[in-house]
Amino acid sequence: MAMKPVSSPTGDKGAFVRDMFARIAPRYDTANRVLTGGMDERWRKRAIALLSPPHGGHVLDLCCGTGDVVFHLLRTDPTLRVDGIDFCAPMLERARERAAKQSRGEAHFVEGDVMSLPFEDNTFDGATMGFSMRNVVSIDHVLRETLRVLRPGARFVNLDVSKAPNKLWKRAFDLYFYGVVPLVGGLVGGSKQAYTYLPNSLTHHPCAEDLRERFSRAGFTNAGFVRLMGGSIAIHYGTKP
Repeated sequence: MAMKPVSSPTGDKGAFVRDMFARIAPRYDTANRVLTGGMDERWRKRAIALLSPPHGGHVLDLCCGTGDVVFHLLRTDPTLRVDGIDFCAPMLERARERAAKQSRGEAHFVEGDVMSLPFEDNTFDGATMGFSMRNVVSIDHVLRETLRVLRPGARFVNLDVSKAPNKLWKRAFDLYFYGVVPLVGGLVGGSKQAYTYLPNSLTHHPCAEDLRERFSRAGFTNAGFVRLMGGSIAIHYGTKP
């Protein structure tokens, strides 16, 4: 695996997000299942189906956290080699613990910053990111870095919370996302502050159409998205030309 020197996360937001995830790492997986009723597992499967990496391919999972997407990829195709990268050491510790029990293929976890990926150009046959784009310092920078490390013809698939186009549905979802998630997340996840920040991170996040345009501006071709849960969840994708 060709790698460049690791750099540190950029900016105050990066440091805040890293420390926040470090606090909730021990209960992060349990909180996700409770808050989504287990539906987050189905959404990851949909995202991986859109990625459709080649057998024996090399895939990168950005902001891998405790490894949910990594392990889904390997369950889908154990011939894959999957590298997960995250800048939060406690999250990676949890991912490595899970790998000893859950990994059905070749998984590697790297501590590093998605704003400056420690990999050479044209390294990967596909890339994924799950529920993290809202937390990065610069979406455009991350998209350009992801494009750089992909091989021509490889696809990037991003799964995240989004803004539903239907006003009534958005209002109902917002009641849950901004009202219930901080309370339940605080109890189950161990940090009300963290589970207050995570919903609020959607406030200034681009809508689905705007994020698709950012994919295109970064250089991805055939950029598009699929709405789930009435548009409260979206899977964006694009291909390196």
